[in-house]
Amino acid sequence: EVQLVESGGGLVQPGGSLRLSCAASGFTFSSYAMSWYRQTPGKERELVARISSSGGGTNYADFVKGRFTISRDNALKMVYLQMNTLKPEDTAKYYCNAMRFSDLDRREVPISNTWGHGTQVTVSS
Repeated sequence: EVQLVESGGGLVQPGGSLRLSCAASGFTFSSYAMSWYRQTPGKERELVARISSSGGGTNYADFVKGRFTISRDNALKMVYLQMNTLKPEDTAKYYCNAMRFSDLDRREVPISNTWGHGTQVTVSS
């Protein structure tokens, strides 16, 4: 089964940095694009960043562009999110997931409806 374990979150002051990690197992990691999502209680889970299966291509939501960097290590089956210049509005629980193209939805979606526990990022002074 797909397993995703996020770590690296914590409390940081505005302008600070954090590096999140996601350990993946239960699927052929190198065959899938990976994404980071975030969610605040009462809000929809939103896509933050995406990286292609090879790591050669990345995409970012406008609200993190220029501040966050997604990367991956296929040998270690890990994906990372380097977060710089953090803002209070970045406060959320962050999740990773593998991505696939859904013929039904006609868009890229997570490969599994199962999510990890996420890692909490709190940006506050």
